[in-house]
Amino acid sequence: DMNVACSSATFGIKTAADFVASGSAKAVLMVNPEICSGHLNFQDRDSHFIFGDVATAVIIEDADQAVGGWEILGTRLKTVFSNNIRNNFGFLNRTAPEGIGAKDKLFVQEGRKVFREVVPMVSEMIVEHAGDLGVDPQALKRLWLHQANINMNEMIGRKVLGRDPTPGENVIILDTYANTSSAGSIIAFHSANDDFAAGETGLICSFGAGYSAGTVFVRKR
Repeated sequence: DMNVACSSATFGIKTAADFVASGSAKAVLMVNPEICSGHLNFQDRDSHFIFGDVATAVIIEDADQAVGGWEILGTRLKTVFSNNIRNNFGFLNRTAPEGIGAKDKLFVQEGRKVFREVVPMVSEMIVEHAGDLGVDPQALKRLWLHQANINMNEMIGRKVLGRDPTPGENVIILDTYANTSSAGSIIAFHSANDDFAAGETGLICSFGAGYSAGTVFVRKR
């Protein structure tokens, strides 16, 4: 009765990348639709957020046939069980007899607890993964993080880069697209990567319900 929610895009990218790396497929289309408005509980002030309904798509293919694009340097996933943020598939099972009237079939969270626990978990995961790949996290050109809370993103950016990130280094699209769950980091990536030169490196990272988190380090080809 759970899914990886806000991290679905990075979980999907890793699954697709594993298919390609193993030779099971030459190319994979990963699509993640997010119909967020359906799971909102407008009677719960603590979870009454502005969500956007959207879908994103990513193509992962074998390097031998790829033209331009980005090299995936490495992917990593992490889950740590928590009841502090979840939606239990939201409205999809709220009409079932056992789910009628149950508040946990809509989005619920303990926002302050989520902030305190997720920020260090994600920051440490990014730095550790970068180290294992031989990437200097402070030399990353750009962070494309999950778009749920600007304060979380700014704090993660500071911990990863070791200083206050500039707006161009830590992409924020909340003012335009709101919280689009797992699609947020992909929208951020799509909207701000045109200025990368070959060899420059960035990070796509999503995190949220579960808790779940995914990191995808990419380098411009």
